[in-house]
Amino acid sequence: MNPDLSIKMQSGRFNYRVGAIIQHENHLLMAKNAGDNFYYTIGGRVKFGESVEDTILRETYEETGLPLEIDRLAFFHENFFTYTSTQEQFHELCLFFLMKPCDGLSQIRQSFNEDYGEVSIHWLPINNLHEYELFPQFFKTAQLDMPYIQHIVTRDL
Repeated sequence: MNPDLSIKMQSGRFNYRVGAIIQHENHLLMAKNAGDNFYYTIGGRVKFGESVEDTILRETYEETGLPLEIDRLAFFHENFFTYTSTQEQFHELCLFFLMKPCDGLSQIRQSFNEDYGEVSIHWLPINNLHEYELFPQFFKTAQLDMPYIQHIVTRDL
């Protein structure tokens, strides 16, 4: 199997990943690791030789158990940050896709397992996203369904 495009560099780590914007009944689907205090989108790292479309379809199926479909690309995010639990610096490129609504979203699984532990699934109310610790933080204020691709740069280094 091809490796993830997460490359350890001398001064930190480069990540190439995708995230899914999954909405249902005015809620946004987010994930949370047991040891962390923040929520993040369903998604994951692109594998070498894999398209971003194939990645988001694979990741959403692995993490939700549903065969979701892509609506369109919504955000291109350049993110420079330090992961607090390891103090590792990241340079991350992430493409966020709006996913099409589908039957079964209300019965989505409550958790899934990753190499680093259990991940819980949460439906957060869109009107109250500002109350949560979210990554990316721009989800707190951004309009998630603009008719064009938004390019956002976040520098927390």
